[in-house]
Formats: sequence, C-alpha cells, structure tokens
Amino acid sequence: MGFKEKIQDYYTKSYLKKYGDRLTQVQGKVISVKLEEKSILWIFHKLIVTLIIKPDRSKNITKCTYKRNKWFKRPEFMTINQGNLLIVQGVKGPRGKGNGETVEVMNIRNMTTKKDLVKIEGNTPKTVRQIRRYK
Repeated sequence: MGFKEKIQDYYTKSYLKKYGDRLTQVQGKVISVKLEEKSILWIFHKLIVTLIIKPDRSKNITKCTYKRNKWFKRPEFMTINQGNLLIVQGVKGPRGKGNGETVEVMNIRNMTTKKDLVKIEGNTPKTVRQIRRYK
C-alpha cells in the first residue's frame, strides 16, 4: 500500500468514525425544490437548495438541504423538477438540535434523467423496490 492509499484509508476511517451512525440515503419523488442564491459584493456566492422528498410507499416526507459557498464563481447545481425520482445521499443532522430530521446532501442521483450532482465511479445504481410479503 502506497502513501496515497494510506492517507485515503486514514481519511475514510476517520470520516466513518465521526459520521458513521448519521450517514443515510433517501430515495423517492420530489415534492418541492427551493433554490436560494446570494452574492456578496459580486465576489462571494452562496447557494442554498432545499428539497422535500416523499419516499416510495411511505406517508412521511424528508427535508434535504444542500449548501455551497464559492469565491468568484457561482456554485453550480443540477436541474431538478417536481416529480423526479431521486436518490439523495447525505448526513442526518445531530440529535437534539433544531435540524435533527433534515439531511445535509452530499450527492444526488436523478434517476429520471440519469445525472449526478457529483460524478460517481463504476456502475450506476438502480432503484431498489421493497417487496411486501403477506402471510
């Protein structure tokens, strides 16, 4: 194992140690998309996206937020429309805080248009359908 692999392994283990119990994935249809862009003196740009997703075969909804700050250039975001099927990967908020039920987005996979927010290597994930068996 080379030096680069050791550093990657160290960062992966420390990240999973810190956020392992909070990592989550949500799959469902988009109910609402709210995009807020702010610029401060045309130099510093803020992007805040709020998604409300209804998971498949469920009555509850999940609120997801995506925040990015960037100097000089506007941060880019993918086009998401109401009714699109998404897979959202992220981290749940800390327990006991006000945003404990929201998911901080790390990556979004739009299964309707087959596009990613952050490109992933390898095969594209497929939608998972749960089969209910009645006794």
